[in-house]
Amino acid sequence: MNSTRRGSQLVAAMTGFAFALTACGFNSSSDSSGEAPAGEESSDGTEPAGGGGASGDLSLLVPAYSDQTKGLWEGIISDFEKQNGDVNVELQVESWDNINQVIQTKVQSGDAPDILNIDAYASYATDDLLYPVEEVVSPEVLEDFQPSFAENASLDGTMYGMPLIASARSLFYNTDLFEQAGVAEPPKTWDELYDAADKITALGGGVVGYGMPLGSEEAQAETSIFVFGNGGSWGDAEEITVDTEENVEAVTFMKKMIDDGLTEEDPGSQDRTPLLNVFKQGKIGMMVGLPPTVTEIEAEFPELNYGTAAIPTADGSPVTLGVADHLMAFKNDGDNQEAITAFMDFFFSPEVYTTFVDAEGFLPTTQSGSDALADKESIQTFLELLPSAQFYPSTNPAWPTIQGAIQQQIGTIGQGADPAKVLTEIQATAEGGF
Repeated sequence: MNSTRRGSQLVAAMTGFAFALTACGFNSSSDSSGEAPAGEESSDGTEPAGGGGASGDLSLLVPAYSDQTKGLWEGIISDFEKQNGDVNVELQVESWDNINQVIQTKVQSGDAPDILNIDAYASYATDDLLYPVEEVVSPEVLEDFQPSFAENASLDGTMYGMPLIASARSLFYNTDLFEQAGVAEPPKTWDELYDAADKITALGGGVVGYGMPLGSEEAQAETSIFVFGNGGSWGDAEEITVDTEENVEAVTFMKKMIDDGLTEEDPGSQDRTPLLNVFKQGKIGMMVGLPPTVTEIEAEFPELNYGTAAIPTADGSPVTLGVADHLMAFKNDGDNQEAITAFMDFFFSPEVYTTFVDAEGFLPTTQSGSDALADKESIQTFLELLPSAQFYPSTNPAWPTIQGAIQQQIGTIGQGADPAKVLTEIQATAEGGF
C-alpha cells in the first residue's frame, strides 16, 4: 500500500483528530465502539477490562515523551483508580536525560518501581527482577501484541517487556519529481529503486534520486534498511553477524547507488535530520523517513507533494526497521502482582491504549490498536509495515559497540572502501571484545 498527499490537505484533519483525542481524555461519556467508558458497566452488565478486587499501592516510573505525557498518565491513573478503588498508583515522570540514572539508583537501593516505562528491559530480566509478561496481563492482552514486537520483547522464549510504543520506517517519495521523471509508481524492488533514482537524478538541477544518510547520527538505521531488505540481520542475543553474505550483498548495492551518482555526494558526511530537510525542499526524489516526518512536512512544507510506501527490498518482500519502548513489571516483594495485572489490562484496553499512543504521536504495538487507527491516512503505510518489522539485536551486550562501529565506518563505502572489508572490520570489533 502507498499513500499520497497533495499540499496541506491533511494537516487540519491530523491536528483536529489528535486534539480531539487529547481533549476528551479517557472520561468521555460516549464511545462509538459500543464499549462502556472507563469505570462504568457495559450494556450487558459486564465490567470493562481491568475491573476487579485488586488492592495495593503501585509505583509507576515513566519518561516524558512530550509536554502532555504527565497529563495523559494522570488521566489514565484517575480512571483506573475510579474502577479499582483499593489500588493507589503513584506516578513519577522523569526526562529521558535522567531516567536511566534514576532507575539505576532505585534498583541498586532495592526501591525499584512496580512498573517502569523505558526502552531496554534485558538486563533487568537477566537479573531475574521482572515478572514474565504472561504473569501480569490477561491472555487476551498477551495475544494482542504484534508478533514481531512480542518476539523482540522476549529472552529465551519468555516475554519480559510489554511493547508500549512503536516507530517504523517507510519510503517517502516526491510525487512531482516522479511525474517529471516518468516514474509511474514507488519502487518495490532494488532494481526498481535503482531505475527510479536514475531517472530522477537525470532531471538535473541539483536533484538526486535517493537520499542515503550514512553520517554518524543514524548510519546504522539506513544500513539496516538495506541489510534487512536482503534477508540479512546483525545477529541476535547470542551472536553478532555483521559480515554475512546477505549483508555484504546489501552494502554492495548501496555502494553501487553511490558510485553511480544516484545519491547525494559523500553520504558518509550526511546525517538524517539535515538530509530530510533537503527532501522537504523538493531536491531529493526518495528517502526513508519516520511517522513524525509526516507532521513535520505538513507544518514546515505544506505545499510539498509526496507519498509514502513500503521500503524497496531485494525481492519486493515487505520489511521495515522497528523500534519499541516497553513497560515492564518488577517483582519486588511479590505483593502487587494482582494490582499490576489489573493496571496493565486497563491500560492495554483498546480505547485507553490507542488514545495514549495516538496523542503521543507514535504507532501502536497491538493488533487492536492498529485496527483502531487503520483509517488514519497519515500512518497507514507505517501500520501496514509493523508486522514485518525487524530490530537491532539490542539484547546482545556487544550491540552498542557494533552500532558505534557502523556509524563510524559504513560511510567509507562512499569513498572507495570495499563493503566486504568494512563489514569484516566491524565484525572484528565484536569478536575483539567490548
